[in-house]
Amino acid sequence: MAYTETTRTSYGKRLGNSLSGILVGLVMIIGGTVLLGWNEKRAVNRTKLLKEAQGQVVEMPDITTVNSEFHGKLVHASGLPATTDILSDSRFKVSVKGATALKREVEYYQWVESSETTTKDKIGGAQETTTTYYYNREWVSNPVDSGNFHDPEYKGKNSVKEQLESYTHYAKDVSFGAYKLTDGQIASISGFVPIQATDSTATSFYIGKDASNPEIGDVRIKFYQVLPSTVSIVSCVNGDTFTPFVSKSGKTFDTLVMGTVSQEQIFEGEHATNKMVLWLLRVLGFFLIYMGLRNVFNILETLLKVLPFLSNILGWGLGIVCFVIALVWTLVVAAIAWVASRPVLAIGLLLIAAAAIWYFCTHKKKKVDLPGQAA
Repeated sequence: MAYTETTRTSYGKRLGNSLSGILVGLVMIIGGTVLLGWNEKRAVNRTKLLKEAQGQVVEMPDITTVNSEFHGKLVHASGLPATTDILSDSRFKVSVKGATALKREVEYYQWVESSETTTKDKIGGAQETTTTYYYNREWVSNPVDSGNFHDPEYKGKNSVKEQLESYTHYAKDVSFGAYKLTDGQIASISGFVPIQATDSTATSFYIGKDASNPEIGDVRIKFYQVLPSTVSIVSCVNGDTFTPFVSKSGKTFDTLVMGTVSQEQIFEGEHATNKMVLWLLRVLGFFLIYMGLRNVFNILETLLKVLPFLSNILGWGLGIVCFVIALVWTLVVAAIAWVASRPVLAIGLLLIAAAAIWYFCTHKKKKVDLPGQAA
């Protein structure tokens, strides 16, 4: 089940693509820089917000009665949510009572196209690209448009017996002792489990001839629910419900976690999440800048494609140069963002950037004596 296409790109076309790639590269560099600056500022603001909230949170040990003394205060509390809402699916006559969420998951049996691509540079600057397409039958969450398949044998092969939407419905009225959880808090309650079928009610459905031998176009539907379990919240009390905490800078904080979790553990988790997001976006920003620089300088590599081995040597060198520039760029942007709130950290980052530049500019390979050359 494989189909192969081979295309050839001329040297002139490759030069044209490299020239247009410069613009793409500049956009990526700008985008990566903006992302890095925004991310550092976001992390700083998030840290300040968490510290401010942590300094004001108080324990609310009893949630069985509404206590006016806690009105307007940021509280930490743990308890078991409860609801009498009935969540139902009219199409399949499935309903649950006491669950905080009902999810319908729909899957379609479809042909799926995947590919592997290899490229080969030719003497003279042209490039030969070989792409092999593979086709397999899989259960997927959305119908696959087979009209765009490359192999004529599989083009237009997909169909669906009935197209349905996957969705999640949430209970509207969920109590937390004497209080009511907000829509956002209800949506944060996790733990989907399959709904157990009864003698009179099915909770999984199949549209097709034989579920054990699926055909293209068959559809299967499964239902899941979230049963109430103990949660812990940090939120501001507003009468008999809650509202997000608003910091002096206007930032908001409101969280619900599963289980009986202390306020110290909640804030430790929030700080850890903030740090994880910070580093993930740093890596993404660095990658955008690196790839942008590679696109900008790719024209130099392409000019030498008439002799592929020379182009490969230059490409290796450009890769190192772009890596160092992107690394320094990332450190400088991060340092600028931290100057106001953490000047010591900012200075440290700038020193690391300077050290990277110094090392790259001064480090040379050790000389190796040639045979017969005096020591």
